[in-house]
Amino acid sequence: MIVVALPSGGVELDAWMDEADDPRAVIALAHGAGAGHEHPFLVGAARAWADAGFTTVRFDFPYRHAGRRMPGPAAHAVETWAAVETFCREAAPGLPFVAAGKSYGGRMASMAAAEGRIGADALVYLGYPLHPPGRPENARTAHLPAVTAPQLFLAGTKDPFLQPLVDLEAAVAACHDAEIRWFEGGGHSFEVAGRKLPADEVGAATARSAVPWLTARLQRPAA
Repeated sequence: MIVVALPSGGVELDAWMDEADDPRAVIALAHGAGAGHEHPFLVGAARAWADAGFTTVRFDFPYRHAGRRMPGPAAHAVETWAAVETFCREAAPGLPFVAAGKSYGGRMASMAAAEGRIGADALVYLGYPLHPPGRPENARTAHLPAVTAPQLFLAGTKDPFLQPLVDLEAAVAACHDAEIRWFEGGGHSFEVAGRKLPADEVGAATARSAVPWLTARLQRPAA
């Protein structure tokens, strides 16, 4: 159980683990605003990371746990991320901790890292929601330069949350240590027009693309 302390009282969240053989890190994978841990994209991503040697933990934010569809206060999500890190480090002592998330879940991880509420060794964003579609003036980027851990942005070139793409490039350039991995023709969920693939396969392919970066950033020290 992941125990989250909220102003309204403690919340106990379930954790769904895809365990790797001889894991080299543990990755917490958060869902987007409109779907929970069970979404096929996340299931596929978690399995792909586990197959690549990264134990992966999925969870629901408290609003989903309570059966609500709309996200609660950002502070609740940040507190949840802090509790998730505690759970992951206790479940996999001594291993690097990676915070990853689809859309909203990734943005909340970045806020938690910027505020010093989590000490992730790396962060991976699967479709970062840079701004609401059609409203680039409302960029959600001011906190990103405060994140000191390495950040990887997995991004589709047709993602309506990222148009114009130069805005993401500028945000990443302002960060301490960040990179973008572009998916040509990919939408917000990395779907490509005219290419029909199951969501779990898309999630797995998206997650696998991050493995070389994760491997390079999380190299184990020599024994």
